[in-house]
Amino acid sequence: MQLDRHQLRDNEQLGVSFELSNTGATAGSETVQLYLRDKVASLVRPVQELKDFQKIALQPGESRTVQFVIDREKLSFYDAQLQWVAEPGEFELQIGSASDEIRLRDQFTLQ
Repeated sequence: MQLDRHQLRDNEQLGVSFELSNTGATAGSETVQLYLRDKVASLVRPVQELKDFQKIALQPGESRTVQFVIDREKLSFYDAQLQWVAEPGEFELQIGSASDEIRLRDQFTLQ
């Protein structure tokens, strides 16, 4: 997995990309899921929060670069005052085919 940066400012976007390959002998599809974990929020946050997904169809032996974009909206939540905020801190990025099938992990910081 490649992140185009590991530190993100409030109004910037973070690009995430990786190669998905069909190593099987038949055509197939995979639903790639992106989860985020806010490690230092002012409120208790979910350990895994589904933020995006893509369904990718691949022929046998085919590979494709999958890309996601993380922005302020994906990092925001309602705080104790019911304000929609994105708080600075550390985030864990997880990618997999299901919440219990995480295959890629990385971290970044919102400044």
